[in-house]
Amino acid sequence: MTAQTPVDRKRAALRTAGALVGLALALGACTHTDDALTASVPDDYRLRHPIVVQEADRSVVIFIGHARGGLSASQRADVMGLAQTWLAEGTGAITADVPIDTPNAKAAADSFREIQAMLSAAGVPPRGIVVHQYHPEDPRQMAAIRLNYPKISAVAGPCGLWPEDLGSSIKNKSYFENKSYYNFGCAYQRNMAAMVDNPSDLVQPRSETPPYTTRRSEAFEKYRRGAPTATVYPDGEKAKLSDTGK
Repeated sequence: MTAQTPVDRKRAALRTAGALVGLALALGACTHTDDALTASVPDDYRLRHPIVVQEADRSVVIFIGHARGGLSASQRADVMGLAQTWLAEGTGAITADVPIDTPNAKAAADSFREIQAMLSAAGVPPRGIVVHQYHPEDPRQMAAIRLNYPKISAVAGPCGLWPEDLGSSIKNKSYFENKSYYNFGCAYQRNMAAMVDNPSDLVQPRSETPPYTTRRSEAFEKYRRGAPTATVYPDGEKAKLSDTGK
C-alpha cells in the first residue's frame, strides 16, 4: 500500500469537507421548507379562518309573468323591505335590472313603475336608483326584475377544505402533535359573520349613549341618605308561578 503524501491527504480532507458542507446545505434546505410550510398554517382558528369586513351586494329578485302588470302582496313586501334596509345600510345606489325585448317586457315595465313609486314613498331619492336594461341570454329563462345594492358585510371561509387526513398518518403531523385540523373553527367563524347585525362591531365598539340623568340623580340621593339604591318593582310578585296544585 502506497503511503499518502501531504498533498494527497490535503485533497482528501478538502473532498470530505466539501461533502459535509453539501450534506449540511441539503439538510438545512429541507428543514427550512418544513418550517415554512408549518408556519403558513396558524394554530389559532381565528387567524386560520379570519372574518373579513368587505363590501357585498344585497339582492331581491322580482319574477314577472307575461300578462300581469304589477306586483303581488309578497313582492311589495320584498320591495319595501329592501328600501328600509337600504336606508340603514346601503353604501351605493340601488341598481334595477329590467328586461327588454322579452315576451314579458311590457309587464316588467309596468311592474318597475310600481317599484319606483314604492321606493320613492319609502324615502329613496331618484338619484339613488340606477336602471340597467338587459336581455336574457337563454330564451327559456324567466325574465325578472333584479334589485341590488352594495352594503358592508362580514364574511369568512370558504369552509370544507381538508388538506390533511384526520386520522393517524405519516403525512399528518397535526395528529401526532395534538393540533386542531385545518377546517376546525371555520363553520363557527362563518356563522358568526352571517349573524352579526353590524359588521363594524367586529372591529370597534360603538360609542356610548348618554346616561339616564334622572335615574342616576335618584340613586345618588338615596346613597347620600344611606337608603338602599336598588330599584323596587311593585309588580314583581305577579310574575311568579302559581302555587295551585301544591
